[in-house]
Amino acid sequence: MKFKRIIKILSIIFLVIILINIKSIFKIFYPLKYDDQIIKYSQRYDVDPCLVAAVIRAESNFDGNAVSHRGAYGLMQIMPDTAQWIATNMKLKKFNVDKLYDNEINIAMGCWYIHNLNNEFNGNIDLVLAAYNGGRGNVQKWLKNPAYSSDGKTLINIPFGETDKYVKKVKTNYNIYFKLYGEGLKSSDSK
Repeated sequence: MKFKRIIKILSIIFLVIILINIKSIFKIFYPLKYDDQIIKYSQRYDVDPCLVAAVIRAESNFDGNAVSHRGAYGLMQIMPDTAQWIATNMKLKKFNVDKLYDNEINIAMGCWYIHNLNNEFNGNIDLVLAAYNGGRGNVQKWLKNPAYSSDGKTLINIPFGETDKYVKKVKTNYNIYFKLYGEGLKSSDSK
């Protein structure tokens, strides 16, 4: 009897310790790296830093040397053609694809691109993420097709399975990053 009571008390204490430290435990599974660059460029390009962290987690899991099977590079997995277009619009001098392995450049370009997509799609996060993954041209086509959009402004269905999963994954990551790091990512003053 006494042994069962001790086990019960220890189990309750253990549960309380876990509950008190739940945020720290989650941070082990959802780390935040490159927060200085994320804050810097998300502020510069008026992008939610939690969204940037969520995209990086979904794209490369914070591996700056990542290369996708389709040939996207770096933390934010930017395709070479898209990178050249972004570099031209950002007026980056002497840009080459190898610079996508520079984490700061990659984050800057990714933030610029998300900002650009935000402007095009009026801040509709589903459209922005679908365009980031599946291409802005595809999203524009889908918005014109009644099978995918009833109003031409929102998607009721994303025809690319990979893009549909991506949008859901990034939004889940976003919610977790917001709960774990929220206001701490809004400015470097809060660090």
